[in-house]
Amino acid sequence: MTAVQSVNNLGGLQLSLNNNDILIRLRYALDIKNTDMVEIFKLGGIEVTKDEVLKMLTKPKDSYQNEVGNDDNIEEDEENIKCNNFMFESFLNGLIIFKRGKQESKPGQPERPAMSIKDHGSVNNVLLKKLKIALALTSEDMLEIVEKAGVSITKGELSALLRKEGQKNYKECGDRYARNFLKGLAIKYRK
Repeated sequence: MTAVQSVNNLGGLQLSLNNNDILIRLRYALDIKNTDMVEIFKLGGIEVTKDEVLKMLTKPKDSYQNEVGNDDNIEEDEENIKCNNFMFESFLNGLIIFKRGKQESKPGQPERPAMSIKDHGSVNNVLLKKLKIALALTSEDMLEIVEKAGVSITKGELSALLRKEGQKNYKECGDRYARNFLKGLAIKYRK
């Protein structure tokens, strides 16, 4: 079994990550302030208030049930707002602009990048790609971050996770790998 296969094997009681969980972990790992979260969403093309951000960053009371079951049925309530794939990818696009600055689009190029998240299966791959861009990480940096969380993978396995969906060597990134990458980010950035 390769390292990527073992990383993708959830086994046991590992719970599925949803976009809200990833936002919570990412905010913690990069120590992003609430006002900056609002700004990042705005840079990504979505207007949210600080209160709405806080509702996205609040785990629902029955979160275990939602994670075990199908999270497509989670309804927005007074205490929680579900971050859908469009909102999440917009946040990641905004994070790139927040960290690296706005890049002027070339003639004939669309103003906004095309959305890459097709379904829940591609969320983690897009997360890795966009964090790599936003934080100006090399592949070696990414391998080091994962290693900080106690996971070891090869450069080739990482390359498969960063490929475009549909390419020959593309590999879907499992929740456990994404969770460990975010854990490694927290170790690296919150020393």
